[in-house]
Amino acid sequence: MSPTVFRYKGYRFFFFSREEERIHIHVIHAEGEAKIWIEPDIKLNKSIGLNSKQIKEILEQVELHKQEIIQNWNDHFRET
Repeated sequence: MSPTVFRYKGYRFFFFSREEERIHIHVIHAEGEAKIWIEPDIKLNKSIGLNSKQIKEILEQVELHKQEIIQNWNDHFRET
């Protein structure tokens, strides 16, 4: 199960269920994908196929949606 938290300009921001405990979000796009740590700080963990402009845009969206991501993470993993 991989619930979508939000979408933005062709990017899908989502979780993989039961992957690991540290809060993070995955992002997929037609051109590539990334994994972003949310805590303790927002930070790129890894990316494949995305350029620096796309990474910057993704990190900006994660910052804007940080509280929503954390809330969805807590709600989702409390239920599973």
